[in-house]
Amino acid sequence: MPTDSPAAAVPRPLKLAAAVVALEGLALIVLGIGEGLTIHGDRLVLGLTTAGFFLVYGVALGFVARGLWKAVRWSRGPTVFTQLIQLLVAYSFWGGSTKAVAVALAVAALAVLICVFQKASTEALAGGEANDHPVL
Repeated sequence: MPTDSPAAAVPRPLKLAAAVVALEGLALIVLGIGEGLTIHGDRLVLGLTTAGFFLVYGVALGFVARGLWKAVRWSRGPTVFTQLIQLLVAYSFWGGSTKAVAVALAVAALAVLICVFQKASTEALAGGEANDHPVL
């Protein structure tokens, strides 16, 4: 009888990437709620669309993080895409008083990308058809 559970087969770098992506998703959900609570009548449409975008993006990152945690093959593409977008967002914050935000965003994105592209993570994510099941 094998003693390795499916969760134990997921490499540590992939679990670390999943944790960081989950924290990013949680931060976006908090930003969405905060934006929703501060909507004023003079910017109603902008506030609603921004809050909605943050909430949807945060929830989507939560599903991607869950996919990474379970080493589901489809989760790699969205992870890489979102982290590359985050690097561009970090670049847009560079300079002035937002330099710390830029550094934090860039470090998180690079950490996730490095973890996802580790050999063990790549092998776990390319585990075959049996590993390609829905997260829900």
